[in-house]
Amino acid sequence: AEENHQMDRFKVREVQCSECQAVQQAQQNCQQCQVQFGEYYCDVCHLFDKDKKQYHCQPCGICRIGPREKYFHCDKCNLCLAKDLRGNHKCVENVSRQNCPVCMEDIHTSRIGAHVLPCGHLLHKTCFDDMVRTGAYRCPLCMHSAWNMVDHWDQIDIEIAQSPMPTEYQGATVKIICNDCQAHCTVPFHVLGMKCSGCGSYNTAQEGGLIQNPQQQQQHLLSDTVAQR
Repeated sequence: AEENHQMDRFKVREVQCSECQAVQQAQQNCQQCQVQFGEYYCDVCHLFDKDKKQYHCQPCGICRIGPREKYFHCDKCNLCLAKDLRGNHKCVENVSRQNCPVCMEDIHTSRIGAHVLPCGHLLHKTCFDDMVRTGAYRCPLCMHSAWNMVDHWDQIDIEIAQSPMPTEYQGATVKIICNDCQAHCTVPFHVLGMKCSGCGSYNTAQEGGLIQNPQQQQQHLLSDTVAQR
């Protein structure tokens, strides 16, 4: 039968042993037949489970899969993170209370691990892996690059150097905004990408149309005149 309700485990006060049917206060072992209800038991969450090195995090308010010594609680992000991220991630206040922007499911209480993007936003680890497989390299929320793209930018540099624009577009520039450093700048136009002059990223968005230099404008006027004749 399908479940049509959710149980608030924090309000659980009594459990019934499936072996001896004794109803009793929630605890790890049956007080009558001593059968173990779970290798791990939390008397706050009333969680019974196999031993997965769980621990209860008081600030998070829930149990996490550990081991505890490999994680720390970031007070600003309001989430337990791997210790190698201590002082090595961008904090976003209460970021774990937002849903994953890829699948729109809860992150804070999910059993799926969270992946911290360079911008500080969170995705489920599985959703991040899906992004990598499909070639989506931007944060769905702020469009910041989702990982270090330096090697890819270097490759675009090479491709642009080998692919000169047609004569009528050479010297044309365009205004852009960089999704990585937020800089506004005017840079050379190229169909393969516009490189931020501030940080070198190609994760940019065009603002307005092409800006042509006076020589180009004169050439276009001459071309128009010839065409009219």
